[in-house]
Amino acid sequence: MTGLGTDPRINAQWARVRGLIRSEVGDAAYRSWLKPLVLTEVGKRKVRLAVPTRFMRDWVVSHYGDRLRTLWSNENPDMEEVEIFVQSASGRPIVREPGPPRPDPSLLRRDPAPDARRRDGLPDIADISAPLDPRFTFENFVVGKPNELAYAAARRVADAETATFNPLFLYGGVGLGKTHLMHAIAHQTRKRFPSRRVVYLSAEKFMVHFIRAVRYQDTMAFKEQFRSVDLLMIDDVQFINGKESTQEEFFHTFNALVDNNRQVVVSADKSPSDLEGMEERLRSRLGWGLVADIHATSYELRIGILEAKAEKLGVQVPGKVKEFLAHRIVSNVRELEGALNRVVAHATLVGREITVETCQEVLHDLLRANDRRITIEEIQKRVAEHFNIRISDMHSARRARAVARPRQVAMYLSKQLTSRSLPEIGRKFGGRDHTTVMHAVRKVEELRKLDSGFCDDVDLLRRMLEN
Repeated sequence: MTGLGTDPRINAQWARVRGLIRSEVGDAAYRSWLKPLVLTEVGKRKVRLAVPTRFMRDWVVSHYGDRLRTLWSNENPDMEEVEIFVQSASGRPIVREPGPPRPDPSLLRRDPAPDARRRDGLPDIADISAPLDPRFTFENFVVGKPNELAYAAARRVADAETATFNPLFLYGGVGLGKTHLMHAIAHQTRKRFPSRRVVYLSAEKFMVHFIRAVRYQDTMAFKEQFRSVDLLMIDDVQFINGKESTQEEFFHTFNALVDNNRQVVVSADKSPSDLEGMEERLRSRLGWGLVADIHATSYELRIGILEAKAEKLGVQVPGKVKEFLAHRIVSNVRELEGALNRVVAHATLVGREITVETCQEVLHDLLRANDRRITIEEIQKRVAEHFNIRISDMHSARRARAVARPRQVAMYLSKQLTSRSLPEIGRKFGGRDHTTVMHAVRKVEELRKLDSGFCDDVDLLRRMLEN
């Protein structure tokens, strides 16, 4: 087996093989699985192709191995075997896919300014991670039934000697504690394992770093940076929906880390299967490990959160006030804590007692907003759960009765429980026309009169949403 050097005959054969298989499998599959292949060596009867991860090697061997062998045999009848092996990111392949010339790295070091690397290239790995909020620790996280699974999984990941639940996928609505748990994992990991490289950042920041790497033709350095960490945490991964290049890079980064037993933690506002605009292969990978839903807060959990917050503020809050706030502010933890902060600040500054009456006075805007805050997204989620369909079916074009009827119920409840117009409701259901919503409302009203069981279902859903 010998190196390739600059043999134009071998390079031409490899270029033709790439071109032929690309035309057969299509651009999307080629970019995902075959473009990363690097021709490293050719012997008398054997070709060696390198890939960056074990997962990619297994996929290429099982799906494209035979075809690659056939194409090589057609180009060079002496070639009887194609070996696909894993080569680390630091390896130096001899032949690589044609691309724009890389700048001389020495040019990046000619500027003596101390911030030259930050300005003209990629930041150091220590600078990539976003700052952690010191308040967001496990000790400050109030645990209840809606979040106990997510909390337990997060603690296990932070305390584990080796990667577990890989990846850990946390999802839930705004202000329910996803980011708190992400920060807590990072804090605990750095405390228990000081030598581990921990990177926490939003999906938006990941995309920004990737775009910067592409701009400066420094994608190899980007790959090495992110694939060298021990714990990678990406918050709000739904941000990269529809962004194909960023998804592709994240996909390969994810595979490289998991293959090397490095921990990955991801958060989003929806479960992997419901992330619209995300490639199917990436949604599949995100669901590999443990998917933990942080549900909307229960009344008991909200009381616990208020008690913990009052203790931290060092104030005595009457039980009736805590009960009032827990009943009236149900949307998310952030608003609940913010409401108590406002009430306490008002009482401290003007010298008044903390009572239910002062709460109503100080929080009139927030209470009024919560009184009418039933969203179409919440209605869709509750209805989908009740009828055992996916949330994505609310937006799909499927017309099967098992899907269409729940969709009509969700449209009906959206008309009854929100102030949205018919066109606005239609847009929330996959861009449907307002006449479709009108038809759904009429149909549900008719069925309620004819079918008592159906009527009970709709009434139950309405009570669940209003309480």
